Formats: sequence, C-alpha cells, structure tokens
Amino acid sequence: MIVALIKICSHATKPSAMPQSPDCNFAETNVDSESMDMNSSRILLSGASGMLGSALRGALRLRDAKVLQLVRREPEAENQLAWNPAGVAPVPDPSRVEGCAAAVHLSGANVAGRRWTPEYKAELRASRVDSTRALSKLLAGLKHPPRTLLVASAIGYYGDRVEEMLDENSTPGAGFLPDLCQQWEAAARPAADAGIRVVHLRFGVVLGPREGALARMLPIFRLGLGGKMASGRQWISWISIDDAVAAMLYALDTQTLGGPLNLTTPSPVTNAEFTRALAQQLKRPAILAVPAFAIRMAFGEMAEETLLASARVFPRRLQSAGFRFKQPVLAQALAAVLQTN
Repeated sequence: MIVALIKICSHATKPSAMPQSPDCNFAETNVDSESMDMNSSRILLSGASGMLGSALRGALRLRDAKVLQLVRREPEAENQLAWNPAGVAPVPDPSRVEGCAAAVHLSGANVAGRRWTPEYKAELRASRVDSTRALSKLLAGLKHPPRTLLVASAIGYYGDRVEEMLDENSTPGAGFLPDLCQQWEAAARPAADAGIRVVHLRFGVVLGPREGALARMLPIFRLGLGGKMASGRQWISWISIDDAVAAMLYALDTQTLGGPLNLTTPSPVTNAEFTRALAQQLKRPAILAVPAFAIRMAFGEMAEETLLASARVFPRRLQSAGFRFKQPVLAQALAAVLQTN
C-alpha cells in the first residue's frame, strides 16, 4: 500500500505532461494597453498533446488563433509539422514556420515520472534543454521570426528552500533539478539574441481535471487511503489549470513581460494542508502518511528533490503586471477541478 501511495502521489509535486481535456473556462484573461492582439494569429506549439498543451489549444481556438503543432511523429493533419530536435535540420521545411506571431514550447519528459537513473537524466536533458536549444536556433534563423517565445520551465529552479519565500529574483538552488532548469532556460539564448521576447514559464504543481498530478491522487484519496508525505511540512506551490492557461495567454499578450515568470498562485500550502483540503473536498478521511524513508527507497534522488523538497514560491511578476487569478485559494481550485472530474 505504501508503494502504491508513493507511485500515485509522486506526481503531485511537479507539473505533468500528460494529456488534458480542454474543458476549462478561460474567458476572463486580463490584457493591458500594450497587449498584442493575438486574434487570428498563427501560434507555433510544441507539446500540444500534453496536459498544458491541450488546454492551451482549446483556449487559443476560442480566440480564433491558428495553431501549428510540432509533433515527433508522422503528421496526421495539415496543422501538424514533424520535427526532430536532435536532427541537423529540426524542421525539413522551415518556411512552414515563417511568420508565426508567437511560439510556445511545452514539451519535455516528466521530471517526477520515475527514479533518476543516468539514462533518465540524459532523457530529461535532451527532451528539455536540447529541444529548447534546437527550437530557439530554428526561430532565430527565420526571415520572419515570431515576436514572442514562451518556454516551459519549473519552480524546481529554486531547489529545496524549506521556509524561504521565493520569487523570480531568488537565486537558483543546488542539485540536479535546479541545474537542469538553469540549462533549460539558458538554451533559449539564441532566440533572445535574435530579438525575440523570451518568457520562461516556471510552473508549479498544475491542478487539472481527469489527467495530471491531482488525477493520480484521486483514486487513493477517494478510498480514504490518502495522507501526507513524510512530515507534511514541505511547501507545495500550485496553480489551477484555468489560471495556468490564462497566465500563458497573458504572457503572450503582454509585451512588457520577459524572462522568468512564476506560474503559481499567491497561496502556496504545505503538503499536510493540501492533503486536508483534498480530503475535505472528497469528504474522506486522510489519516495515513507515507514515511520519508519509504519515499527515498522507492525513488532515491528524485524523491529528495521533488517529493520531499519544499519550495514556497510567489508569482511576484505576474501580479505586478496586473494579472488576476480566478482561483487563488486551494479549496476553490479543488472544488472547480472536481466538478469537471
């Protein structure tokens, strides 16, 4: 039972890249006077089939934007373009990418997906760092490059910081994950050097219906077998799928935003608080606990830097830019998610 709990709850500390149904409400997105009109624009998107990518596609459709999806398989539709980030020419015909208003790069292997073997660490680097560098060089070499590039990153950048209050000005942490995030963000330098506005989206835990981290926790919690991980004192910085997508749209629109951007709510909670809130929403007990030694035995280094790490992160730059969260309180966000689950 402990191992089952660990495997399901292991996805609760980092954003997942699993498919997500776009059944969310994105109608209210705040745009300032300097915003770029994205209506009827072409948007280049990688990771379009993942949780965030699927939800973003749904939101862009509501804006009548045309999405060109980068896929690593044989294209199945006219709006898909095959690419190979490891190839000499990532896209065989770069002319297909010319003239896009913006690009959004969301693809990458799941950081908390499994134990960090040397092979999986190499896969994480390739899927995030190498792919970002390849896309950035591709965009930088276009005759008509996009004005904006949004690149997924993670609050893993800050590492395990216990009780420290963190924002975009905070220094990076120490360990594999902070190093990976720094390399990941640095890989977009070719695009920035070409004059493209680059925004690094440092995602916290993204709460969405049916797929992703929360969905993997629900079966255990619905059985009344849920509980905190280790001491439960580690901080979880989270964001609802609605607000995550709204924040991405806001970053696309707001030309004054550039560099790192924390996509978390202003209300981080501890693991114990998250556990209680979810149990209350489901009207189930949550009295069990997964001991730290069991988590370490199951996942090793990955457990230390994700499941047991504490990051109390705040979205200073989003709030300063005028973004307003629709679901800033955990109970409110969980209720909204569970209504669509």
